Amino acid sequence: MVSLPRLYPILDPACFSDAAQMFAAAEDLAAAGVTLLQYRDKSGNARRMLDNARELKQRLGATVKLIMDDRADLCLAAQYDGLHVGQDDLPVESARRIIGPARWLGVSSHNTEQLAEAEKTSADYLAIGPIFATSSKADTDPVVGLEGLRRARELTSKLMVAIGGITRANARSVIEAGADAVAVISDLLRDPRKSAEEFLRVLG
Repeated sequence: MVSLPRLYPILDPACFSDAAQMFAAAEDLAAAGVTLLQYRDKSGNARRMLDNARELKQRLGATVKLIMDDRADLCLAAQYDGLHVGQDDLPVESARRIIGPARWLGVSSHNTEQLAEAEKTSADYLAIGPIFATSSKADTDPVVGLEGLRRARELTSKLMVAIGGITRANARSVIEAGADAVAVISDLLRDPRKSAEEFLRVLG
């Protein structure tokens, strides 16, 4: 049974000056009490991605569940706990066949139509966003907003992760609108441990 923590940090090497800084941030997040992390790398360099993924797993041990973004092959190779796919990645059921029934599988959606389709799949959780305007993705979809999030909540009984422009200032309103968890990138970059501790306090 999948049980998502309220805070779902995403680590992207593009947000850090080098891999060492990213690994240090991951350790800071774990020290703050984070129990789930997604590793997201859009560079396409599979060897580097696998090296980084394995290093994260080695440093964090069994205390943090690790989710691989996009790459089912690297999810298996790095022995991660789950996979997250987007609308342009592997179809959900193809991904499920590769990773098997035991690993967690999440899928991104950007509107209620996509979410309703994803609800029919074997995905364990659905992500929807961007909830607010975001700077961490160049090709963002239209903002969903809290009202769109509330509508999405009515369409699915699956766990739902909200993403896009979520900060310590607005995270609580996102949970109150129906999200089970908030995915965060930018607002964890400065002083990751302190930021994560504040998020966890806000999210309760």
